[in-house]
Amino acid sequence: MRRFFDPRQLLHAPARELHNGGFTDYAETPARAEAILAAIGRAELPEDRGEAPILAVHDAGYVDFLKTAAARWADAGRPGDAVGYVWPVVGRRPLKLDRIDALIGQYSFDASTPITAQTWTSAYWSAQSALAATHAVLAGDRAAFALCRPPGHHAGADYYGGYCHLNAAAIAAQAARDAGVAKVAILDIDYHHGNGTQDIFWTRGDVLYASLHADPATDYPFYWGHADEVGEAEGAGATFNLPLPQGTGLDAFRAAQARALDTIATFGAELLVVSFGADTYADDPISAFRLQTPDYAVLAADIAAVGTPTVIVMEGGYAVNALGANVASLLSGF
Repeated sequence: MRRFFDPRQLLHAPARELHNGGFTDYAETPARAEAILAAIGRAELPEDRGEAPILAVHDAGYVDFLKTAAARWADAGRPGDAVGYVWPVVGRRPLKLDRIDALIGQYSFDASTPITAQTWTSAYWSAQSALAATHAVLAGDRAAFALCRPPGHHAGADYYGGYCHLNAAAIAAQAARDAGVAKVAILDIDYHHGNGTQDIFWTRGDVLYASLHADPATDYPFYWGHADEVGEAEGAGATFNLPLPQGTGLDAFRAAQARALDTIATFGAELLVVSFGADTYADDPISAFRLQTPDYAVLAADIAAVGTPTVIVMEGGYAVNALGANVASLLSGF
């Protein structure tokens, strides 16, 4: 299987994040990608396909903000990484503000996702890695893997959070649609719900979003991912959420994934994007499922058995010592 990654994805390295009421070391570290590379071997450099595929998903004003936020933060005399501290009440998002503090509140939804001087560069090449894997599959490969770091599925068209800035899975899905694939499905098997991906395709019927994740009644991101969220307008029925309780192990997770795969088959997807998060692992420090390393090969084999050309996009996973083995296990299942 071809694998794609650019070393510039390691440049994004915030020092701290706000977690459970206090500042702590940033969990989404460059060491995550380094651990994966050590386990799976070398990856190809992605081709630079420019900003057009990104702007096909993300708002132009938001993209400009990502490019300039760190410099504007520094110009305002602020030390360290750019982190928000004030957010507008829902329905009160002013659109013509210049102060960097207000812009961060406008374009983000949490305080766990700092922006550094290198964030745009790393997020850009993360998206390019996803695009490279997508084009490999469009060219005839059965499956391809994009080591996307930073991850992407919490990023919406015009907002960031959850360690995510550009939504690589959504960018991959849209690129496939723009290449002529009539129906694309996204299977999200990260511990946390991919709220950004859901929002991007919420009113569209050409991209199905199916997600297995921790019940948002107990876990981040709380406000998205409930079972009654099914899409609207032309997208009604094209969102399928399967929230699962803390402590979920292989049998229950596999059964839920089978339901999602049945829905994807009924939808008639011609290309599948898998948002894969290894934070479902039993020893992940910020999650509470009970999957073990060999389980990922089982889950991947079930996905591969469907026979749909598949782009695998890396999302979360924070047990760094086991992360490489977990990703290698997943890839072995294909």
